Amino acid sequence: MVLKVSVSPDLVHGDADDGYGKVADAFRANFAAGHEVGAALCVYRDGRKVVDMWGGYRDGISKAPWQADTMVNMFSSTKGVAALTIAHAVSKGLLDYDVRVSEYWPEFAAQGKGDVTVRQLLAHQAGLSVLTPNPTLADIAAPVRLSPILAAQKPAWTPGTRHGYHTVTIGWYESELIRRTDPSGRTLGQYLAEEIAGPLGVDLHIGLPDGVDRSRVATLHQWKRHELFSHLTDMPGGVLIGSLNPRGLLARSAAIPADVDPYRGDYNREAVRRVEIPSANGTGTARALAGLYGSAAVGGAELGFTPEVFDGLTAPAPDSPGGSKDMVLRIETAYSLGFTKPIPTFGFGSSKRAFGTPGFGGSFGFADPDTGVGFGYVMNRLGFHIISDPRELAVRQALFRDVLGARSQT
Repeated sequence: MVLKVSVSPDLVHGDADDGYGKVADAFRANFAAGHEVGAALCVYRDGRKVVDMWGGYRDGISKAPWQADTMVNMFSSTKGVAALTIAHAVSKGLLDYDVRVSEYWPEFAAQGKGDVTVRQLLAHQAGLSVLTPNPTLADIAAPVRLSPILAAQKPAWTPGTRHGYHTVTIGWYESELIRRTDPSGRTLGQYLAEEIAGPLGVDLHIGLPDGVDRSRVATLHQWKRHELFSHLTDMPGGVLIGSLNPRGLLARSAAIPADVDPYRGDYNREAVRRVEIPSANGTGTARALAGLYGSAAVGGAELGFTPEVFDGLTAPAPDSPGGSKDMVLRIETAYSLGFTKPIPTFGFGSSKRAFGTPGFGGSFGFADPDTGVGFGYVMNRLGFHIISDPRELAVRQALFRDVLGARSQT
């Protein structure tokens, strides 16, 4: 069973500015209720850090404490970091959202994909959520081996007609676009490190470098697949059925790479931490995640964004021609430029201008331009909710409803 531990109040640290006490209280309450092993929360507002909290155990078995600089894998919250990286490249003129992918990457045109635009790809409309053959970690470590696998894929639906979550694949398609257009030929993780994270002092990596002290990295405590049956009410029916159907798009898209199984804790393996999986293995602090989104929330000038790119990020998600139901997750979703956008069933932030990405297990990072908020929550005890994990929702609700007086969160 997923690990449960008792965390003393003395092991919850950090502070909140005056007026943000309810957010800190909600964070502490998660530990008091026994819902966390280790976690961190950070909020920036108008470029200033107003909440910075952490607590519990970096490793719930050894009882190593979660420290101020503890990092953790944030699963799909990484997708938002990758999308911010793409936005940087677009702002520099390396990419254009409305150009066909095949103009940057001719081989991508195979199997009827020649007219897919970057914008459609980033809106999860390309039908490329599954890879055949399924790449291994060795393939992922060598972009020249991974690139032809990506390019050769046949879409699961006619591109541009429907949308469906590209659970793991979207990050590699983004990385290949960076590699094809960057004059230095860098991967997305390298580009992030050298163009954004390094210059800004952001403690977040896609592909964990040797120079990071591994004692800073939290151990993920994963539930077993059979435990889903004890949490049927926590996961939408379509997601549950899809995850249990080995031939369905969701199960097949989540089972990438071929030699990595998240249900046996493989994301704790060093070999998985080292490679670049820009949809699933970003490792960083809540402070780093909130800081990036905090910069994005106030226009993104610090991130090098042009006003036009910022306007694009805050614009409503484009209508999907096939409707709002996700072909992979089987629930209503909305995506734009690599980000998840708010919808009635997942109302985050204060308006439709918000953008971010939640991660498997409960993590979440997003920007809310209307309030100038950058939000980052990460943890190592993985939960069962596909969105709005109750722990994360509690602190987000305290921030937006109780402190900022904005709309209630869903």
